[in-house]
Amino acid sequence: MIYFDNAASTPLEPEVAKLISKLISEEYGNPSSIHEYGRRSKILIENSRKKIASLLGVSSSEIIFTSGGTEANNHILWNCTLGLKIINYITSRLEHPAVLRTLESISKHFDLSINYVNVDQAGNTDTGHLNDLLANSPRSVVSLMHANNEIGNLLPASQVKKICDKHNAIFHSDTVQTIGKYHMNLRSLGFDYAVASAHKFHGPKGAGFIYAGSGEKINPFITGGMQERNLRAGTENVYGIAGMALALELAMNDIEKNRKYISGLKHRFKKKIQQEFAEIEFYGDNKKEGLYTIVNLRLPTSKSFEMLPVKLDIEGISVSGGSACSSGSNKPSHVISSLGLKPEKPSLRVSFSKFNKPEEIDEFVKTLKKIISD
Repeated sequence: MIYFDNAASTPLEPEVAKLISKLISEEYGNPSSIHEYGRRSKILIENSRKKIASLLGVSSSEIIFTSGGTEANNHILWNCTLGLKIINYITSRLEHPAVLRTLESISKHFDLSINYVNVDQAGNTDTGHLNDLLANSPRSVVSLMHANNEIGNLLPASQVKKICDKHNAIFHSDTVQTIGKYHMNLRSLGFDYAVASAHKFHGPKGAGFIYAGSGEKINPFITGGMQERNLRAGTENVYGIAGMALALELAMNDIEKNRKYISGLKHRFKKKIQQEFAEIEFYGDNKKEGLYTIVNLRLPTSKSFEMLPVKLDIEGISVSGGSACSSGSNKPSHVISSLGLKPEKPSLRVSFSKFNKPEEIDEFVKTLKKIISD
């Protein structure tokens, strides 16, 4: 089996799996309980919070644990409407459904103004248009992802931050695809709000967090208890949180080594695929490096490409036709469609991790050629 769908979810770090297994059998106390077992669980949570905050250059009080990136994005956007009373939002058509569908949901209950910043065919954000939109809608929430989860384009965060500051706007970024892959100081990058999901950097599913800058107010989204400083009710996922902190620490410790290795895999893949398929193209901005873990192929129209991810799966290769959150849909990817390109051309998202090997790339190209030739 060859696994090339790491943008959807990554394999669990063996050290993280060992830690979680140990904690499951030993640390079963409720962290809200005042007895020793509860206190031990609470200490695990707070030590994890401190570790994550330290790795990302922020205060531990600015980290709020959630079940993952989707909940975190929901919490932030609903909070901006309900708590901060903001009704002006600026985003892009390329955002993750956790942002786009959440804004659609909020707009059913509140009279929101949602504007979409222009993007070019390579998927780059038009920062000039963003400035114009903010000039007409000051004190907006700007929600733009740090790296696109389908085509890998990176947002010029510092430039966006300057524009937001100029117009007194709040800057929210879905950083799910970049945390654990770059040295990141969330405060100096300028995010007012950011999010993470552990299973994107070899941690467990069901654990994530919100970064809420100290200057920004945040209210409870899930109510019913006093957990997370009364900001997120419900007994904390102790094992997931501890596993997430370790996974992030391991990722950050080897970040340059991993980046160099995975970038090499990406370049090898692009070279091999271009050698075998003259008509192959790539979505995203190929003049820029982009996120080093993702390649999105634009394939020539052919009956051979119908149900291609399924055919590859039969051959033992796991890839995606787009975001995993949209799997099962017969519609073309909303990201690809929003680029203004022909959606009838099939696409494949191939995403790598440190656990992949060069020979797997060779096998993938060989298998793809075989499927097309049949």
